[in-house]
Amino acid sequence: MTKIYHHPVQIYYEDTDHSGVVYHPNFLKYFERAREHVINSDLLATLWNERGLGFAVYKANMTFQDGVEFAEVCDIRTSFVLDGKYKTIWRQEVWRPNATRAAVIGDIEMVCLDKQKRLQPIPDDVLAAMVSE
Repeated sequence: MTKIYHHPVQIYYEDTDHSGVVYHPNFLKYFERAREHVINSDLLATLWNERGLGFAVYKANMTFQDGVEFAEVCDIRTSFVLDGKYKTIWRQEVWRPNATRAAVIGDIEMVCLDKQKRLQPIPDDVLAAMVSE
């Protein structure tokens, strides 16, 4: 069974459009924050600063099933699978309070790159940190 990580996100007025509903690109920011909590921001900084490795979005597919509104606190549910030695595939869902289905679903593919933007294997210590969370 795939582990699901939870990350709360407060919806602020600045996140919304004129109707009080979250402006769709902001979900990518929420997903990014949730992934950073899974991997660990200190590890990501060390990985980049000391080893010259980082992660980039290779592909993103989003499905919008319900509007998310100003002042809600949503649960970003995140899981991932390793797809070869260079890529992870993330399933991320935005759940509104008391919802029976996800408001937004994101399928995000991430690749590991060096500073010259060449594919690199995902380091073992990063994988270990991701599964130990």
